[in-house]
Amino acid sequence: MLKCQSYLYDFEKPVSLFICPLCQSPLQPAADTWRCDGSLHPKQTAHPFDVARQGYVNLLPVQQKKSKAPGDSQQSIEARKRFLHAGHYQPLNDLICQKMVALLSSNEQVNWLDIGCGEGYYTQSMAQLGTEVIDTLIAADISKPAVVELAKVSKMAAQLWYQQNEQPSTQTTVIYPLVTSAAHLPLRAHSMTGISSIFSPILPEAFAEVLADDGYLIIAKPDAGHLATMRDALFDDVREHDSDKFLTELSPYFTLLDTHRVSTELTLSAGDLADLMTMTPYAYRARSEKRQTLLEAVEMKPFNTEAKFVVYVLQKTTDK
Repeated sequence: MLKCQSYLYDFEKPVSLFICPLCQSPLQPAADTWRCDGSLHPKQTAHPFDVARQGYVNLLPVQQKKSKAPGDSQQSIEARKRFLHAGHYQPLNDLICQKMVALLSSNEQVNWLDIGCGEGYYTQSMAQLGTEVIDTLIAADISKPAVVELAKVSKMAAQLWYQQNEQPSTQTTVIYPLVTSAAHLPLRAHSMTGISSIFSPILPEAFAEVLADDGYLIIAKPDAGHLATMRDALFDDVREHDSDKFLTELSPYFTLLDTHRVSTELTLSAGDLADLMTMTPYAYRARSEKRQTLLEAVEMKPFNTEAKFVVYVLQKTTDK
């Protein structure tokens, strides 16, 4: 059982951030059970959402699921953990954090949403920027196994929202790990200072709804030529990444401020390459014999490829 620590936590600030995914009433965080006040429910019903022992909250109602277990599988999550923690995508991680520092350091109170956070590799780096950059960090993903991993790491680091007063001498960014749908965010309108979407779906209306006026949106996508040699080995017909195709959809709600590109040369062992394939759509799009042939070749000598990324920094248009 998760020990109730409500007395450690000042709920005055975050109570206005969350809304019930069932009735949209204000949702009150607590260390054991989150509960809405039912004010917008026809019968004034207060819906409870228990905090899991790992420290996450499931705010994904069954009616918002398109499958029994939506999002990334445990196998994909484990592969991504190994690959990312080996440092292969560190230049992208550094670039995202640099841009966030530049955008946010002058803000007094920053509530940031990392949508599609996965197991939390990028989220943890954002949290390490500290409260001088981000005060409240909401890490959201539709994959329950991914959020479980993030919550466990955050709990060990005493970063969860109900742990913030256990170490009063430290300036710790508060993390809320949530299982939720990006299309139905359980967040009050205009409550977020910014959103990051790293290799995750782009939902212009949903993002604009929860962002404050002049709020920021950081998007990371594969750039043209990303993992080109790997894709050439796996597919007979390779389609190039069209990374900026979604900018037109965003234009009614957001203004593009900057575009940044970063690349890194990768020398991968067979294990690294297997993890890379497993954590990407190539795991199921490529034919099994093509994957096996490539892995067998890499057993003899490391595989070289180049990771290429593009990062967009946008700002919400104030009249939307």
